[in-house]
Amino acid sequence: MVRFIFGMIVGVVLLFFSVYALAWYGRMPVTVADSPLPHERQIVSKVLHLRMQREAVGASPIQPEEANFVAGARIYTERCSVCHGLHGKPSALGADMYPIAPQLLETHGKNNVVGVSDDPVGTTYWKVYNGIRLTGMPSFKDQLDENAMWQVSLFLAYADKPMPPAALQILRSAPAPPTGKHTQPAPPEEPPIKSAPFSGTPEEKGSPEQ
Repeated sequence: MVRFIFGMIVGVVLLFFSVYALAWYGRMPVTVADSPLPHERQIVSKVLHLRMQREAVGASPIQPEEANFVAGARIYTERCSVCHGLHGKPSALGADMYPIAPQLLETHGKNNVVGVSDDPVGTTYWKVYNGIRLTGMPSFKDQLDENAMWQVSLFLAYADKPMPPAALQILRSAPAPPTGKHTQPAPPEEPPIKSAPFSGTPEEKGSPEQ
């Protein structure tokens, strides 16, 4: 038993001095291109989700209705799209961050989830309100009022469903996010928006520009 405890103490001390030596000699992975430390992603992800669970804010106090989707689309294009992109217009700036800023109006994963539409709206609100340190995700609690933070969170929660025409128009007319050094020729002008009249809470799945 004594040997076991002694071995654990020696292991912890060696780990501490190894990390200290990496930092002191400038070997810590601090640039975007550096390989992460062993299990870095898993550890950080676990800690983040435990914090969000402990501070969960619950259901949205505003309704999934046209006025809120339109306001959320406007906030998203003005404050978020520079890193998180638009539908069909990914952000090169977000792709060059660590961790990569997810493209919130595009599908991803084996289930083709759109952005964070599979997360509870309260989880997205938590991220908007608090930000996430060392990721480039800022806190908007001093930039937006509470209602605006809920509006953009609700917009992202419903990003996999049809949006009202006014919200689509905001998304389509927004300036494209940064595309990086290797720019592509401008795509041909999109045809006029075709959309059925919006009649309340959307039910069908699809991209936010359906």
